[in-house]
Amino acid sequence: MRVLLLGANGFLGRFVADRLLADPAVHLTALGRGDDADVRFDLAGGSPGALTRFLDAVHPGVVINCAGTTRGGARELTRHNTVSVATVCEALRRSGCGARLVQVGCASEYGPAQPGSSTAEDAVPRPGGPYGVSKLAATELVLGSGLDAVVLRVFSPVGPGTPAGSPLGRLAEAMRRAMQTGDGELKLGGLGVQRDFVDVRDVARAVHAASLSAAQGIVNIGTGRAVRLRDAAAVLARVAGYAGSLHELDAPSRPPLPAAGGMASIVAQRGESAPDQAVPPVHPYPDGCGSWQQADVRTARDRLGWRPRINLEESLADIWMEAACRI
Repeated sequence: MRVLLLGANGFLGRFVADRLLADPAVHLTALGRGDDADVRFDLAGGSPGALTRFLDAVHPGVVINCAGTTRGGARELTRHNTVSVATVCEALRRSGCGARLVQVGCASEYGPAQPGSSTAEDAVPRPGGPYGVSKLAATELVLGSGLDAVVLRVFSPVGPGTPAGSPLGRLAEAMRRAMQTGDGELKLGGLGVQRDFVDVRDVARAVHAASLSAAQGIVNIGTGRAVRLRDAAAVLARVAGYAGSLHELDAPSRPPLPAAGGMASIVAQRGESAPDQAVPPVHPYPDGCGSWQQADVRTARDRLGWRPRINLEESLADIWMEAACRI
Protein backbone atom coordinates (compact mmCIF):
# COMPACT_ATOMS: atom_id res chain seq x y z
CA MET A 1 0.00 0.00 0.00
CA ARG A 2 1.41 3.37 -1.03
CA VAL A 3 0.86 6.02 1.65
CA LEU A 4 1.58 9.73 1.32
CA LEU A 5 2.13 11.36 4.71
CA LEU A 6 1.79 15.13 5.07
CA GLY A 7 3.36 16.72 8.16
CA ALA A 8 5.71 13.87 9.03
CA ASN A 9 7.96 16.11 11.14
CA GLY A 10 5.31 17.33 13.58
CA PHE A 11 4.56 16.01 17.06
CA LEU A 12 1.94 13.57 15.79
CA GLY A 13 3.40 13.07 12.32
CA ARG A 14 6.71 11.65 13.59
CA PHE A 15 4.95 8.84 15.42
CA VAL A 16 2.56 8.18 12.57
CA ALA A 17 5.60 7.84 10.29
CA ASP A 18 7.26 5.40 12.71
CA ARG A 19 4.08 3.33 12.91
CA LEU A 20 3.70 3.17 9.13
CA LEU A 21 7.38 2.35 8.57
CA ALA A 22 6.98 -0.61 10.93
CA ASP A 23 4.33 -2.08 8.62
CA PRO A 24 6.11 -4.04 5.86
CA ALA A 25 3.02 -3.73 3.66
CA VAL A 26 3.32 0.09 3.55
CA HIS A 27 5.44 2.05 1.08
CA LEU A 28 5.69 5.49 2.70
CA THR A 29 6.42 8.84 1.06
CA ALA A 30 6.69 11.97 3.23
CA LEU A 31 5.78 15.38 1.79
CA GLY A 32 6.54 18.56 3.67
CA ARG A 33 8.35 21.89 3.88
CA GLY A 34 11.51 20.58 5.56
CA ASP A 35 14.72 19.46 3.91
CA ASP A 36 14.32 15.95 5.30
CA ALA A 37 10.99 15.36 3.52
CA ASP A 38 11.04 12.97 0.58
CA VAL A 39 9.31 15.70 -1.43
CA ARG A 40 9.33 19.41 -0.53
CA PHE A 41 5.99 21.12 -0.92
CA ASP A 42 4.27 23.93 0.96
CA LEU A 43 0.60 23.01 1.31
CA ALA A 44 -0.34 26.52 2.40
CA GLY A 45 1.32 28.18 -0.59
CA GLY A 46 1.48 25.51 -3.27
CA SER A 47 -1.10 25.10 -5.99
CA PRO A 48 -3.60 22.22 -6.17
CA GLY A 49 -2.44 21.60 -9.75
CA ALA A 50 1.15 20.98 -8.70
CA LEU A 51 0.03 18.62 -5.96
CA THR A 52 -2.29 16.84 -8.40
CA ARG A 53 0.62 16.14 -10.75
CA PHE A 54 2.58 14.66 -7.87
CA LEU A 55 -0.36 12.49 -6.79
CA ASP A 56 -0.76 11.19 -10.32
CA ALA A 57 2.95 10.32 -10.44
CA VAL A 58 3.12 8.59 -7.03
CA HIS A 59 -0.43 7.19 -7.11
CA PRO A 60 -0.89 6.65 -3.35
CA GLY A 61 -3.76 4.56 -2.03
CA VAL A 62 -3.96 6.65 1.18
CA VAL A 63 -3.10 10.26 1.98
CA ILE A 64 -2.65 11.06 5.69
CA ASN A 65 -2.65 14.72 6.69
CA CYS A 66 -0.92 15.49 9.99
CA ALA A 67 0.22 18.93 8.79
CA GLY A 68 -0.83 22.16 10.46
CA THR A 69 0.08 24.56 13.23
CA THR A 70 -1.17 25.30 16.73
CA ARG A 71 0.41 28.73 17.01
CA GLY A 72 0.07 32.14 15.42
CA GLY A 73 -2.68 34.59 14.64
CA ALA A 74 -5.92 33.88 12.83
CA ARG A 75 -4.36 34.49 9.43
CA GLU A 76 -1.49 32.06 9.95
CA LEU A 77 -3.78 29.44 11.50
CA THR A 78 -6.16 29.72 8.55
CA ARG A 79 -3.35 29.36 6.00
CA HIS A 80 -1.77 26.31 7.56
CA ASN A 81 -4.85 24.55 8.96
CA THR A 82 -7.58 25.42 6.47
CA VAL A 83 -6.15 26.62 3.14
CA SER A 84 -3.69 23.73 3.13
CA VAL A 85 -6.54 21.23 3.55
CA ALA A 86 -8.48 22.91 0.74
CA THR A 87 -5.41 22.37 -1.46
CA VAL A 88 -5.23 18.69 -0.51
CA CYS A 89 -8.94 18.09 -1.14
CA GLU A 90 -8.89 19.86 -4.50
CA ALA A 91 -5.77 18.00 -5.62
CA LEU A 92 -7.33 14.66 -4.66
CA ARG A 93 -10.52 15.52 -6.54
CA ARG A 94 -8.52 16.33 -9.68
CA SER A 95 -6.20 13.34 -9.39
CA GLY A 96 -6.92 9.95 -10.84
CA CYS A 97 -5.29 8.14 -7.91
CA GLY A 98 -8.56 7.68 -5.99
CA ALA A 99 -6.71 7.84 -2.66
CA ARG A 100 -8.43 7.66 0.70
CA LEU A 101 -7.86 10.73 2.92
CA VAL A 102 -7.20 10.48 6.66
CA GLN A 103 -7.37 13.99 8.14
CA VAL A 104 -6.08 14.54 11.69
CA GLY A 105 -8.36 17.00 13.46
CA CYS A 106 -8.53 17.98 17.12
CA ALA A 107 -10.87 18.29 20.08
CA SER A 108 -10.59 22.10 19.97
CA GLU A 109 -13.14 21.89 17.16
CA TYR A 110 -15.77 21.00 19.77
CA GLY A 111 -14.97 23.79 22.20
CA PRO A 112 -16.08 23.64 25.88
CA ALA A 113 -18.22 20.76 27.11
CA GLN A 114 -20.54 20.28 30.05
CA PRO A 115 -18.55 18.96 33.04
CA GLY A 116 -19.11 15.25 33.51
CA SER A 117 -20.21 14.68 29.92
CA SER A 118 -18.56 12.67 27.15
CA THR A 119 -18.44 14.42 23.78
CA ALA A 120 -19.63 12.26 20.89
CA GLU A 121 -19.05 12.87 17.19
CA ASP A 122 -22.56 14.25 16.68
CA ALA A 123 -22.04 17.08 19.20
CA VAL A 124 -22.54 20.56 17.77
CA PRO A 125 -19.06 22.10 17.48
CA ARG A 126 -18.57 25.48 19.15
CA PRO A 127 -14.84 26.23 19.01
CA GLY A 128 -13.77 28.95 21.40
CA GLY A 129 -10.77 30.34 19.53
CA PRO A 130 -9.15 30.82 16.11
CA TYR A 131 -7.26 27.52 16.28
CA GLY A 132 -10.41 25.47 16.80
CA VAL A 133 -12.23 27.46 14.12
CA SER A 134 -9.43 26.84 11.60
CA LYS A 135 -9.44 23.11 12.30
CA LEU A 136 -13.23 22.91 12.18
CA ALA A 137 -13.23 24.65 8.79
CA ALA A 138 -10.75 22.03 7.58
CA THR A 139 -13.01 19.24 8.80
CA GLU A 140 -15.98 20.74 6.96
CA LEU A 141 -13.92 20.95 3.78
CA VAL A 142 -12.99 17.27 4.05
CA LEU A 143 -16.53 16.12 4.84
CA GLY A 144 -17.95 18.17 1.97
CA SER A 145 -15.32 17.11 -0.56
CA GLY A 146 -17.04 13.94 -1.73
CA LEU A 147 -13.79 12.03 -1.14
CA ASP A 148 -13.36 8.71 0.63
CA ALA A 149 -12.30 10.43 3.84
CA VAL A 150 -12.28 10.18 7.62
CA VAL A 151 -11.44 12.88 10.20
CA LEU A 152 -9.86 11.78 13.48
CA ARG A 153 -10.62 14.29 16.22
CA VAL A 154 -7.70 13.80 18.57
CA PHE A 155 -8.19 14.97 22.14
CA SER A 156 -5.13 15.96 24.24
CA PRO A 157 -2.06 14.10 22.94
CA VAL A 158 0.83 13.51 25.35
CA GLY A 159 3.91 11.32 25.62
CA PRO A 160 7.43 11.45 24.18
CA GLY A 161 8.03 14.53 22.08
CA THR A 162 5.40 16.59 23.92
CA PRO A 163 6.10 20.23 23.00
CA ALA A 164 7.92 22.18 25.69
CA GLY A 165 5.31 24.93 25.39
CA SER A 166 2.40 22.64 26.24
CA PRO A 167 1.00 22.52 29.79
CA LEU A 168 2.66 19.23 30.72
CA GLY A 169 5.85 20.15 28.88
CA ARG A 170 6.10 23.40 30.85
CA LEU A 171 5.36 21.59 34.09
CA ALA A 172 8.10 19.02 33.47
CA GLU A 173 10.59 21.79 32.68
CA ALA A 174 9.66 23.73 35.83
CA MET A 175 10.04 20.56 37.90
CA ARG A 176 13.43 19.82 36.38
CA ARG A 177 14.67 23.29 37.25
CA ALA A 178 13.28 23.05 40.78
CA MET A 179 15.11 19.74 41.33
CA GLN A 180 18.29 21.11 39.78
CA THR A 181 18.37 24.10 42.12
CA GLY A 182 17.04 22.26 45.19
CA ASP A 183 13.81 24.24 45.43
CA GLY A 184 11.41 22.56 47.84
CA GLU A 185 8.29 24.21 46.53
CA LEU A 186 6.86 24.41 43.04
CA LYS A 187 4.16 27.01 42.50
CA LEU A 188 1.56 26.10 39.90
CA GLY A 189 -1.61 27.68 38.63
CA GLY A 190 -4.50 26.78 36.39
CA LEU A 191 -4.50 23.09 37.28
CA GLY A 192 -8.25 22.77 37.83
CA VAL A 193 -9.11 22.02 34.20
CA GLN A 194 -9.77 18.43 33.13
CA ARG A 195 -8.68 16.94 29.82
CA ASP A 196 -8.78 13.59 28.05
CA PHE A 197 -5.07 12.78 27.64
CA VAL A 198 -4.21 10.20 24.98
CA ASP A 199 -0.70 8.95 24.27
CA VAL A 200 0.75 10.03 20.92
CA ARG A 201 1.71 6.42 20.10
CA ASP A 202 -1.90 5.36 20.54
CA VAL A 203 -2.88 8.21 18.22
CA ALA A 204 -0.46 6.83 15.64
CA ARG A 205 -2.08 3.42 15.96
CA ALA A 206 -5.48 5.00 15.38
CA VAL A 207 -4.25 6.77 12.24
CA HIS A 208 -2.85 3.49 10.94
CA ALA A 209 -6.13 1.72 11.67
CA ALA A 210 -8.11 4.48 9.97
CA SER A 211 -5.97 4.20 6.83
CA LEU A 212 -6.90 0.52 6.57
CA SER A 213 -10.58 0.87 7.45
CA ALA A 214 -13.63 1.91 5.46
CA ALA A 215 -14.78 4.34 8.18
CA GLN A 216 -15.90 7.76 7.01
CA GLY A 217 -17.01 10.94 8.77
CA ILE A 218 -15.66 11.91 12.20
CA VAL A 219 -14.07 9.56 14.75
CA ASN A 220 -12.98 10.68 18.22
CA ILE A 221 -9.56 9.55 19.45
CA GLY A 222 -9.15 9.75 23.21
CA THR A 223 -9.28 7.54 26.31
CA GLY A 224 -12.83 8.31 27.41
CA ARG A 225 -11.56 9.56 30.77
CA ALA A 226 -10.91 13.15 31.80
CA VAL A 227 -8.03 13.78 34.21
CA ARG A 228 -7.55 16.93 36.25
CA LEU A 229 -4.27 18.67 35.51
CA ARG A 230 -3.41 18.86 39.19
CA ASP A 231 -3.65 15.05 39.36
CA ALA A 232 -1.41 14.74 36.31
CA ALA A 233 1.05 17.09 38.04
CA ALA A 234 1.08 14.86 41.12
CA VAL A 235 1.79 11.78 38.97
CA LEU A 236 4.57 13.63 37.17
CA ALA A 237 6.12 14.59 40.51
CA ARG A 238 6.00 10.96 41.58
CA VAL A 239 7.64 9.56 38.44
CA ALA A 240 10.24 12.35 38.58
CA GLY A 241 11.03 11.65 42.21
CA TYR A 242 10.36 15.27 43.15
CA ALA A 243 10.19 15.36 46.95
CA GLY A 244 9.14 18.99 47.25
CA SER A 245 5.62 20.32 47.62
CA LEU A 246 3.30 21.41 44.84
CA HIS A 247 1.66 24.69 45.78
CA GLU A 248 -1.33 25.52 43.61
CA LEU A 249 -1.99 29.18 43.00
CA ASP A 250 -5.48 30.57 42.39
CA ALA A 251 -5.82 30.24 38.61
CA PRO A 252 -8.01 33.37 38.12
CA SER A 253 -5.34 35.55 39.71
CA ARG A 254 -2.64 34.40 37.29
CA PRO A 255 -2.25 35.36 33.61
CA PRO A 256 -3.13 32.28 31.51
CA LEU A 257 -0.47 30.68 29.34
CA PRO A 258 -1.02 28.84 26.02
CA ALA A 259 -1.92 25.22 25.57
CA ALA A 260 -1.43 22.74 22.76
CA GLY A 261 -3.53 19.88 21.39
CA GLY A 262 -6.72 21.22 22.93
CA MET A 263 -5.54 21.53 26.56
CA ALA A 264 -6.21 24.47 28.86
CA SER A 265 -3.71 26.91 30.30
CA ILE A 266 -1.15 26.10 32.93
CA VAL A 267 1.24 28.42 34.70
CA ALA A 268 4.35 26.80 36.10
CA GLN A 269 6.87 28.96 37.92
CA ARG A 270 9.17 28.87 40.90
CA GLY A 271 8.66 31.18 43.85
CA GLU A 272 11.59 33.64 44.15
CA SER A 273 13.39 32.65 40.97
CA ALA A 274 15.98 34.82 39.34
CA PRO A 275 15.05 36.06 35.86
CA ASP A 276 17.55 33.76 34.16
CA GLN A 277 16.05 30.76 35.94
CA ALA A 278 12.42 31.47 35.12
CA VAL A 279 10.44 29.26 32.77
CA PRO A 280 10.66 30.83 29.29
CA PRO A 281 7.51 32.59 28.05
CA VAL A 282 5.38 30.91 25.41
CA HIS A 283 3.48 32.60 22.60
CA PRO A 284 -0.26 32.80 23.24
CA TYR A 285 -2.29 29.89 21.98
CA PRO A 286 -6.09 30.21 22.10
CA ASP A 287 -7.34 27.04 23.73
CA GLY A 288 -11.06 27.75 23.89
CA CYS A 289 -11.87 24.40 25.50
CA GLY A 290 -13.15 25.51 28.89
CA SER A 291 -12.75 23.52 32.09
CA TRP A 292 -13.74 20.08 30.82
CA GLN A 293 -13.28 17.77 27.85
CA GLN A 294 -13.80 14.04 27.69
CA ALA A 295 -14.18 11.95 24.55
CA ASP A 296 -16.87 9.43 23.75
CA VAL A 297 -14.67 6.81 22.06
CA ARG A 298 -17.23 4.16 21.15
CA THR A 299 -17.03 4.96 17.44
CA ALA A 300 -13.26 4.37 17.38
CA ARG A 301 -13.79 1.03 19.07
CA ASP A 302 -16.63 -0.07 16.81
CA ARG A 303 -15.42 1.25 13.44
CA LEU A 304 -11.64 1.14 13.77
CA GLY A 305 -11.23 -1.69 16.26
CA TRP A 306 -9.05 0.71 18.26
CA ARG A 307 -8.59 1.17 21.99
CA PRO A 308 -5.91 3.14 23.86
CA ARG A 309 -3.17 0.96 25.34
CA ILE A 310 -0.73 3.32 27.06
CA ASN A 311 -1.70 4.75 30.43
CA LEU A 312 -1.09 8.34 31.50
CA GLU A 313 1.65 7.41 33.99
CA GLU A 314 3.75 5.90 31.20
CA SER A 315 3.15 8.96 29.01
CA LEU A 316 4.20 11.27 31.84
CA ALA A 317 7.28 9.16 32.58
CA ASP A 318 8.37 9.63 28.97
CA ILE A 319 7.76 13.37 29.17
CA TRP A 320 9.88 13.51 32.31
CA MET A 321 12.68 11.41 30.79
CA GLU A 322 13.06 13.94 27.97
CA ALA A 323 12.90 16.92 30.33
CA ALA A 324 15.46 15.38 32.70
CA CYS A 325 17.92 14.87 29.83
CA ARG A 326 17.59 18.47 28.68
CA ILE A 327 20.59 20.65 29.45
